[in-house]
Order: sequence, then C-alpha cells, then structure tokens
Amino acid sequence: MKQLKLNNGQMIPQLGLGVFKVQDANDLRRSVTDALKSGYRHFDTAAIYHNEAWLGEALAESGIKREELFITSKVWNSHTTYEDTITAFHESLKKLQTDYLDLYLIHWPSEGYNEKWRAMESLYAEGLIKSIGVSNFEKPHIEKLLTTAKVKPAIDQVETHPYFQQKKLHDYLKSLDIAHEAWGPLGQGKGHVLEDPTLAKIADAHNKSIAQIILRWHLQRDIVVIPKSIHTERIAQNIDVFDFTLTDEEMTLISMIDKNQRGSGDPNDTEWLKESLNRN
Repeated sequence: MKQLKLNNGQMIPQLGLGVFKVQDANDLRRSVTDALKSGYRHFDTAAIYHNEAWLGEALAESGIKREELFITSKVWNSHTTYEDTITAFHESLKKLQTDYLDLYLIHWPSEGYNEKWRAMESLYAEGLIKSIGVSNFEKPHIEKLLTTAKVKPAIDQVETHPYFQQKKLHDYLKSLDIAHEAWGPLGQGKGHVLEDPTLAKIADAHNKSIAQIILRWHLQRDIVVIPKSIHTERIAQNIDVFDFTLTDEEMTLISMIDKNQRGSGDPNDTEWLKESLNRN
C-alpha cells in the first residue's frame, strides 16, 4: 500500500475504507473484515455517522496491531466550543476503543471552527491525535483558520471525483503543503460518472473497471481516497489499483470531463451550516 507523507512527517495510507451511511452493524463489521483481508489498514468514520462503536469493535476483534492501523474520525458541527470539542473527541476515542487517533478532522466549516481547531491543537500537543485536519474547507475557510492556527492542517477532505475535480482547490492545497483527501471519490453513484464513455474507453484499455480507473486517477494526482463499499468484491477491487498506471494522455482526457458538478453538501451554504448545528 502506497503511503503519503503529511506536512508534519506522519504517513497516511493513500487508500482507505470509508463507512459513511453504513447504518447496519453487521454490514459494517463484515466490510471491515473483508477490507482487512484485502490489505486495507486505513479507516475513515465520523461522529455523525453513528457507527464509530461498530468500527471500534470490528478493529478490536481483528487482532491487527493498533500501530498498523490508521483511524480517522471527525468532530460534528453541533460542537462549537473548545470544551465541547475536547468532550466530543474523548467520546469518539472511547467508541473506537483506542487511546489515540491518527487523524481528527473538523467536519464542516460551521460556527466556531477556530475554537474547535484550538482544542484540536491541544489534543495534538498531548499526543492524543497524530495529525489534525479539516473537511469540506475551501480557500476562504482555510485562510480564516490560519489567522489563529498555530498548527497548519495536515489534510483537507473534500468532495472530489471526475465530474467535480476541484482543480483550483487542489492547487491551493498543494501550495500550502496540505494533503488533498477525496470523499465520494467515485461520485457516490450520482451524476452517472461510473457510466462515462471516456472512462469506459480507458477502463477497456487497461482491462480494469471504471471505478478502478477513477481511483487510479486520484492516486496519480497525489490524492488520498476513501471509497465506501459494503460489497466484498468491490472492496477487493477498489484496492487492486497499484499494478497499473494511467498515461499522461489518459490523465489529460479525464481532466477534460470535469463538469464542476457538486453531488452533495456545499460548504458555502450558510443556511444548511446553521441548521446542522442542531443535528447530532
């Protein structure tokens, strides 16, 4: 498994398993078991997914040494203060049955994120988190965060797929040495990206699936990917992307199918961010 070095020297496996919307305990445990068998060691969850405890159980039962695993979680928008963030972090830690997290993210740029970051810097200084970062942050949010931050985010996890390539944000993050991580890397089954004719042609040329071509495209952009699946075959297929390389021409062809088409929540939707403060 290829790893990327973050700006604080920590290493992150470039491909992991996302567990967004997995609301059945058996599905989650089975998918984690399948993932571990296929070679995954990186797992991404969040407090708002309400499945941290199931992930913690599955990893604890696996017998895999903690130091071989990379576990990410995220603090939700309803926690707006320093104290709230510390409390939320310890709740996640307890559910995940671990004494540290490899990566902890602010889930959205909602109210109080500078204070949340201050709390995360404290946890980072204590060694309870190996790396701290953000999710769904765009350039203005990062600029505001950096006015008070003592530690620069190691990563920004944002929606990214061939129909929403985030080229400007990608270049901005690169300029700051902040790693780009893609959620919904396969388009979350929206917008028909998995039926795109350009991708289909490239997939045929490599004898791979369209999903594998998309994941390879992300990897060659130095993006961390966390495709979600509960299907054994797809979990195995998604990690089988390190034995081929897309040509420069193929990378260019994929860059041309960008529609700037967001499939999910918009971090600039201030009304939604306000409403999210009441969700738990």
